[in-house]
Amino acid sequence: MSDLVLLHGALGAASQLASLQEALAGSGQRCLPFDFSGHGGKPFSDRFGIETFAGEVLDFFDQNNIAKADLFGYSMGGYVALWLAHQYPDRVGRVVTLATKFDWSPEIAAREMKMLDPEKIEAKVPAFAQMLAARHAPNDWKALLRKTAEMMEALGNHNLLGVNVLVKIAHPALICLGDGDNMITLEETRRAAEALPNGRLQIFGDTPHPFEKVDIGNLAAAISAFLAEV
Repeated sequence: MSDLVLLHGALGAASQLASLQEALAGSGQRCLPFDFSGHGGKPFSDRFGIETFAGEVLDFFDQNNIAKADLFGYSMGGYVALWLAHQYPDRVGRVVTLATKFDWSPEIAAREMKMLDPEKIEAKVPAFAQMLAARHAPNDWKALLRKTAEMMEALGNHNLLGVNVLVKIAHPALICLGDGDNMITLEETRRAAEALPNGRLQIFGDTPHPFEKVDIGNLAAAISAFLAEV
């Protein structure tokens, strides 16, 4: 049985992917959700960011005697998946991403960072603040937001997955986006899929950005079909 590692998005946790793991139960693969450091209650590491997270996935492979695995990544998780494929091509099989942001610049990062102000979130959307606190306990959810903002600033200054890098990632890759996603553009997603030598674009109808609003049955079917291709 082959392995499929599931990677969550920024401010997310492996627990969010439980429904997808369940839907993929009959796919013939062992599905393994993974928490990045600082998320889902896992302690913060000394470093925080895409390169650190990719290294943590690789450590997870080694700890579980996984020589090679397919990867599904939602949002930031998809970015980590492709970076890992670039850095350690022999350890990664097929890659599926959903709602991953590929375009980064100082201006884009600044816009994204404005949405990560802990005090504003606590004042204007207290239910979201409470959810983040519960999801990441015992970690400080405000510290997680600040570190995530710093990561976005770093990506804005240096986009690790520019076209010059994507063209070197030869793995079969299914790059997915919901047609109702107001955070990720179709243009940047299409550019990424076209830059990848073996990339393919798939659009899901009536699908916004939040993972909780994704039709898990449709997503699982698309992943299973792609991974089963010869």
